[in-house]
Amino acid sequence: MFKLGFDCHKAFSQVAILDEKGAVVKECRLVNQRAALARFVRELAQPVQAVIEAGYNWGLMYDLLTELGVDVRVAHPLRVKAIASAQIKTDTIDARTLGRLLHARLIPEIYVPSPDIRRQKDILRQRCWLVKMQTAVKNRIHQLHARNHIENPGFTDLFGLGGMKFLRSLALGTSDQQLLTQDLELYDLVHEQVKIITHWIGGVLQDNRYRTILLSLPGLGAVLAALAALEIAAINRFTSPGKLTAYAGLVPTTYASGGKVHHGDLLPQCNRYLRYAFVEAAWSAVKSSPYCRALFAKLRKRKGANTAIIVVARRLCGIAYLCLKENRLYEERAYDYDHRV
Repeated sequence: MFKLGFDCHKAFSQVAILDEKGAVVKECRLVNQRAALARFVRELAQPVQAVIEAGYNWGLMYDLLTELGVDVRVAHPLRVKAIASAQIKTDTIDARTLGRLLHARLIPEIYVPSPDIRRQKDILRQRCWLVKMQTAVKNRIHQLHARNHIENPGFTDLFGLGGMKFLRSLALGTSDQQLLTQDLELYDLVHEQVKIITHWIGGVLQDNRYRTILLSLPGLGAVLAALAALEIAAINRFTSPGKLTAYAGLVPTTYASGGKVHHGDLLPQCNRYLRYAFVEAAWSAVKSSPYCRALFAKLRKRKGANTAIIVVARRLCGIAYLCLKENRLYEERAYDYDHRV
């Protein structure tokens, strides 16, 4: 069986072919097209195993090679770099390194969801991007509102029905009027796209069991539950609640040396969508759940609100793990004030 190291780029891939002894027998550059890849695999005339790094649009290459009968492994790029860093880096060296790691069975693999799950995740991530854009437009409108010294007429939500009617009635009399008109049109466009994609989510994921379970947790509404369900994908790939909370980036970095332990910021390398889902859920949960509210109130006195909400998010993530693992809905219980957090 040949071992193939693929260093994939947007238009082409550099490939290193290794034999059963780990020796490089051939190197070539392939166009990332189905016909070229099919011809390449056919010419090898024996079973092959390949490795690619998770990077830009890796799913396309993974699906193409899998359809051609290739056993494909997807490597974590940062862990590959930690295992085999080099002073000189070229496409040829990268392909050889991947092939040799595959031959030595040292590939740090990532979890690869099914094509359907990946497509559904793309929809949820698109919504996250649209909401971020909507927030940016709101902030620009707030800035225009503030720098023209306009008093708020008492709307709790400036972007509700009454608030939008008020914003459209403003006559600033300067170039800011043109900017406000443009920003309001942009807000309406993005807001409508958010509503459309939210409607899609309800139809696509209505039979997802993970989403049903996560909906029972406090703070996780229809969208956040769907986002968390798809980002978790398969609970069995996590061996403990701690593994899931670390994957979600809800635990601090730790440095221990000479008997001293220092905890820093949250883990930088994580699934940022999952962290977003549980942090947003935590802010809602402290309003709706007596358990989460009591936990937040206890910690806020000593650690402050921002640290306390991360602890609540971490607790929700751990509870989600247990509920998914046991295939059961969440049950609210009283908070144990004597339990050390």
